[in-house]
Amino acid sequence: MVSTLRPLAFLGASILCAADDPPPANDSKPSTDAAADLRGGKSFLATRVYSEKDDEEILKVFAGLRVADVADGMDRAGLPYSGRMAAEIRPLWKDTQRFSHRFIGIAVTARYVPTQRPAAGPLPAGEFDRWEGSWYRELSSEPFIALIRKGTALVIEDSERADVGSIGSNNILSWKLRGMTGVVTSATARDTDEIIAEGVPLYFREPGRGIRPGRNEIESVNRPIVCGGVLVMPGDVIVADGDGVIVVPRARARDVASAARRILDGDKAARRKLYEKLGLPPDDSVK
Repeated sequence: MVSTLRPLAFLGASILCAADDPPPANDSKPSTDAAADLRGGKSFLATRVYSEKDDEEILKVFAGLRVADVADGMDRAGLPYSGRMAAEIRPLWKDTQRFSHRFIGIAVTARYVPTQRPAAGPLPAGEFDRWEGSWYRELSSEPFIALIRKGTALVIEDSERADVGSIGSNNILSWKLRGMTGVVTSATARDTDEIIAEGVPLYFREPGRGIRPGRNEIESVNRPIVCGGVLVMPGDVIVADGDGVIVVPRARARDVASAARRILDGDKAARRKLYEKLGLPPDDSVK
């Protein structure tokens, strides 16, 4: 595992400290300077970053596991009330032949927040286009793109009840092109017909129609977020299928996967026998 420093906050300055740095000796209370920095909107949080090799090894031990198996594995690892996203975070589409709507990935997180800035009034087309472009560039961009790689699960906390489609058929394909395996959001997406046709796994709350400008802003990237009512840390393991989404804390990932694998193997053997007795072909997850 590798600890590195990278800028995290976008609405305010960031001050980064190594995750492994020891606390100052005899530091019983924050210094005056530290308190002033906090009041000034600066952040002292640094995100631990895992290497691509670390991620690949974790994804191998989770390969083929279902949400149900992982939920049982979490029970056995002493985490019975952790990780299960709210049931309303559901797949946009399902494939019950090849199960291509399922995915397992390593979390890269982003957080969008409702804006306090006024929206543009009625504008001529050219002026509206300039205002819209400026908003996308300066306030509601996608700085997380640089972190997406093979096996990434992009997890987005967004304005849950705003009618805004931060995810659409264009940008979701650009993320997939970089190696993203699936997307989870606490909020909305638009162009849903096209996303279904594209076959990109998406788990969301409901459709949204509006654009980002005038509605939301990017607040942070690769910091802890809350999605579907659960904490998601950068580097956590995300498992998603027809049962919903579950988040596995990275520190417990191997223990959870080991227990989940035993459960899945036993379930496969039992179901295979039942398929044979009923004269039915087994589903792909049993073969």
